[in-house]
Amino acid sequence: MPAAALDAVTLRQLRDSELEEARNLQQCLVPNGALRAGSLECVSRFQPVTEVGGDFLDYFFLSDRRLGIYLGDVVGKGLPAAMYAALTVGTLRGIHKTGSPPTTVLSLLNRRLRTRAVPGRYSAVQYAVYDPSTRELWYANAGLPRPIHISVDGCKEVGEGGLPSGLFDDARYDQWNITLKPGDAVLFATDGLIEAHNPDREEFGVDRLMDICKNNLSGPPDLLLDRLFEALLEFTDGHPPHDDVTAALLKTS
Repeated sequence: MPAAALDAVTLRQLRDSELEEARNLQQCLVPNGALRAGSLECVSRFQPVTEVGGDFLDYFFLSDRRLGIYLGDVVGKGLPAAMYAALTVGTLRGIHKTGSPPTTVLSLLNRRLRTRAVPGRYSAVQYAVYDPSTRELWYANAGLPRPIHISVDGCKEVGEGGLPSGLFDDARYDQWNITLKPGDAVLFATDGLIEAHNPDREEFGVDRLMDICKNNLSGPPDLLLDRLFEALLEFTDGHPPHDDVTAALLKTS
């Protein structure tokens, strides 16, 4: 084999090895399963559009037994986006453990990302805290689609969007709250879900998403997410979405 061809093969093998390592590292940015405790259950789905993606999420208990949830979407795709996602997650994990309110967490995240700003990179992020004892959920939003509150009375979006983290020095974030009844659920998702389009360039959209959530609320949360992602694949005619798709579902009982 000519030296040039051998070098090309070696470089391709090295790239494949690096991408595999990046995939393994990215699995550390998402939960490895559902979280269940008492009256709550949290499940998720993570579907990158390339080998690695710029989405991330996690859910966990704080020291006072409240539940923390964060979800994010870095601008761009592929390995550069995944690297910035790792930076954002590392910064965020150093903040949320303090138990600070969601608006404080996102404000501090923005300031720290701006301290060492990466040109052309920023991240849309949501951070929420749920208190099982009061059934109150508080959240702040830095540029992601609004969460969907799902109940027997129907579905509604909660709060507003906000500015992405790491984009502007003076970004400020509002805080929103809802009280969940037994059987209610809240869906958090990146924009790759509602902006996925079919061959006719029609978007999946919020209304279609709400219909699926409303019709599957009575079943297990895993089943609701399965139905949602099955509907998404059918809508796109079997083609993968053009952007990473990540979702987390909190359900109470």
